[in-house]
Amino acid sequence: MAKLDRISKSNYMKILAHIAILFTMCAWGTSFISTKVLMVDGGLTPVEVYIYRFVMAYLLLLLITFKQIKSHNWKDELQLMLCGMCAGSLYFVTENYALKYTTTGNVSLLGSISPIFTAILIAVIYKVRMKPGVILGSIIAFCGVASIVFSNGDAIEIRPTGDLLALSASISWAIYAVAIRRLSPIYNTLFITRKLFFYGVVTALPLLLIQDEPMHLSVLFNFSKPQFGMNFMFLVIFCSVCAYIIYNECIKILGSVTASNYLYLQPLVTMVAGYFIFNEVITPLGYLGCVLIISGLVVSDKLKWDFRKYR
Repeated sequence: MAKLDRISKSNYMKILAHIAILFTMCAWGTSFISTKVLMVDGGLTPVEVYIYRFVMAYLLLLLITFKQIKSHNWKDELQLMLCGMCAGSLYFVTENYALKYTTTGNVSLLGSISPIFTAILIAVIYKVRMKPGVILGSIIAFCGVASIVFSNGDAIEIRPTGDLLALSASISWAIYAVAIRRLSPIYNTLFITRKLFFYGVVTALPLLLIQDEPMHLSVLFNFSKPQFGMNFMFLVIFCSVCAYIIYNECIKILGSVTASNYLYLQPLVTMVAGYFIFNEVITPLGYLGCVLIISGLVVSDKLKWDFRKYR
């Protein structure tokens, strides 16, 4: 009976995790709206948006996790620094600069490969064999992302500099998803997320200091235009604090591969948000992309691969 209760509780937690990570994808998929307001209307640079957002998120988490400042040892601290760089400064900087050197379609498509890199890294590091179902599910979901990208009229052009930067962003997120897996059983999610924000900001600060443009911090405190502060707080509270905590906790419950596969939903959420907010038309190719992404996630989750002891 006790064993059945444990199994029941485990299944219940997994169901909650699947539902919770959908919230994260909705937050990240719509974050472009607030980012666009701050950059286009407010004049903030990509580096400013990233640093201001994560500094505020760090301070909020510090208020409730101040009792534990340091990790248990330097090895863990270095791994937390790696997570902060890969899911923070390195990921955002490479992705933002990729947009300067290649098309939006290329960045969207290459950025969506992160779950595939995550699966490959886990297979190599833990020496496990991926089952065909996981590979098939990833391919189907990736085709769905490609359908959504192409539905916007974006064409794929080979532009090595930007394409490599976009791939670097995808790889850096995969490294984070794998690296954090070892830390999850040792530290609570709030502590890990706070450390992630700290090292992400510290490693991005040099870029803020050397940027040619003046800082636009005062824009966030312009009470005559409250939309800037409201969009900024949406990025801080929902897209940073809540979304990262949920995602890191879901990695602990569902595993790195399953959690990473949900990233395929971001282009879908972005497309739907564009429809409701900007009245953008969803083409038949876009609808096909929705079906393929959801089908890929179902196939990948149902036909699991053989490394349960690492999940």
